[in-house]
Amino acid sequence: MTTSNNSQARNSTPRSVAGMLTLGALAVIAISTTGCYGVTGGYNLGFLGYPIPVSPYYQHKLEEDFWKKERYERVPILGPTTSGGSPVALDPPTDDEVMHALEDARPVQGGIPLIYEKQRNNVRIIKEKIADYIDPPRFYPLIGPAQLHHAHYKCTIYFEEKTTVGYPVPHTLHDQEAIEVVYIDHNHFHMVGDVEPYTTPNL
Repeated sequence: MTTSNNSQARNSTPRSVAGMLTLGALAVIAISTTGCYGVTGGYNLGFLGYPIPVSPYYQHKLEEDFWKKERYERVPILGPTTSGGSPVALDPPTDDEVMHALEDARPVQGGIPLIYEKQRNNVRIIKEKIADYIDPPRFYPLIGPAQLHHAHYKCTIYFEEKTTVGYPVPHTLHDQEAIEVVYIDHNHFHMVGDVEPYTTPNL
């Protein structure tokens, strides 16, 4: 009886090892086909296909850069100026544009929660036009005869800035009278002469 039991145990051991290897291989195949790890090769996000966490700050920054380029970093081309006086710029900077300029000069985004954070509260904006003039007509490539209209604005921002530091010594800095000044230029073109296509404008 003892001999038969030993022989059965010896015969069952290779079968259990083979079964475990088979289950392990199936598990690896199942994991590699889920799309989370990318063990099978191709494009992946890190060493051996393990994803590397990326802060949403970088996604927000790319979207913010596109927003600024689409709205504020292009020079519009307007129609000819009207006779009877010098043209006056009628488009002061928006609050959104001022806040983007303030963020570039004094950023509060990109902190580490519970380690280093900044907040900006009670924001007040004062906009002043400090210059408004137009250049004489000249020829611009890809545009043609045009005049460049300059409008410069001084924007003073009053706000409260709260800085929270959690390491190595936790403390909070609260500046209740923070002031920042940003200068924003609103330049645009005015067409000169006949603006009909395929014609030569008269200067």
